Amino acid sequence: MPVEGRTVAVRVPATSANLGPGFDTLGLALSIYDELIVTTLPEGELEVLVEGQGADDVPRDASHLVVRTIAYAFDAVGRRMPGLRLQARNVIPHGRGLGSSGAAVVSGLLAAKGLLAGDVELGPDALLRMATELEGHPDNVAPALFGGLTIAWVDESGPQHKKLLVHRGVSPLVFVPEHTMSTSVARSLQPLQVPREDAVFNVSRSALLIAALTQSPELMLAATEDKLHQNYRAQAMPETDRLVRTLRAAGFAAVVSGAGPSVLVLADGPGQRLEAAAAAAAATGSSWDAQLLAVDFKGGTVRDITEGST
Repeated sequence: MPVEGRTVAVRVPATSANLGPGFDTLGLALSIYDELIVTTLPEGELEVLVEGQGADDVPRDASHLVVRTIAYAFDAVGRRMPGLRLQARNVIPHGRGLGSSGAAVVSGLLAAKGLLAGDVELGPDALLRMATELEGHPDNVAPALFGGLTIAWVDESGPQHKKLLVHRGVSPLVFVPEHTMSTSVARSLQPLQVPREDAVFNVSRSALLIAALTQSPELMLAATEDKLHQNYRAQAMPETDRLVRTLRAAGFAAVVSGAGPSVLVLADGPGQRLEAAAAAAAATGSSWDAQLLAVDFKGGTVRDITEGST
């Protein structure tokens, strides 16, 4: 069991999954971060302090997702859960398709990793496995854990990932609306089967997207075409669909970020990104919060900040 008073600091990036054609497979880490400070207390004690996004809505008890995740990790390695003081600073928007729940899960697992250091080692494979068990799929948690562009899949031995370095010209731009979208609702709008030609279309575009993101950003518009999920979800997100179509018609690689309703533009340089922001402002007014971001290459981090530690 961790020493009472051990304190760890955790930082986890936002993520955008799918990236158009890479449904439930591709994810990208973005430079928006949730931060967490966790301190062990006597067993049975719990303090949850939250500021920022969702501060008025998230629970302050053991049902808090980060607390539940820490408890899950301790149980998985056969250790008793200590008391906790959780101080969360949330910056990733909730319910907007930017991986807030995945970031919370990764934050909890990294906090557990830091608190258990010297007793139990939680390696990358164990972290990805537990994150996928809790989140349901690895497309958001993989880039949150490892940073960069990740390809995630599941085989007989569990969830796997491959991290790729993104071309330095790729310049992400996210448009975040005030309204939210439920991931479960978005998923419910998709059919169980799709036409064969649509499946082949997405296979080709997913392969092309890897090339565009890592080597040839000028191919991004064609590479982000999709026929598997965005059209089916459009009815629930008409404003999102309208913005995506407007930007794509103007030559910008716009896609629904995750389950939406945010819109991600993968520009091939800073100049094109500014043009996309201007085009969106002219078409929609000020109802979207345009955020010029970078690709996060580091992923989630945890460090021991216990007073007197080295």
